Amino acid sequence: MLDAYIVGAVRTAGGRKKGRLSKVHPIDLGAHAVDALVERVGIDVEEIDDLIFGCVSQVGAQSSNIGRNVCLSSVLGEAVPGTTVDRQCGSGQQAMHFAAQAVLSGTQDVVIAGGVESMSQVP
Repeated sequence: MLDAYIVGAVRTAGGRKKGRLSKVHPIDLGAHAVDALVERVGIDVEEIDDLIFGCVSQVGAQSSNIGRNVCLSSVLGEAVPGTTVDRQCGSGQQAMHFAAQAVLSGTQDVVIAGGVESMSQVP
């Protein structure tokens, strides 16, 4: 049986609507967290099979498959595929479930899962 492990966790600082993080693009917020995770864990990008991000409000700055755009804006670049899921309040949690399922099924070995939401940039 395969064992799945969470080997690292990173998050950005919490913010308030129209607060100090409100002007930071959500793709940049996600990319910053991914870069910090990859550095903290010490894994080579070539070992990462996928990135799955949850996002509820996929409009405005968060539209156009933000998970894929986080990959492109992070150290992962074009080497790692990425996608976005929407399960309303459970989007980030669903991303983690999909990642765990991929690892437990043996189809992937290393998956980054998370979520992004910048309510200040949602119309």
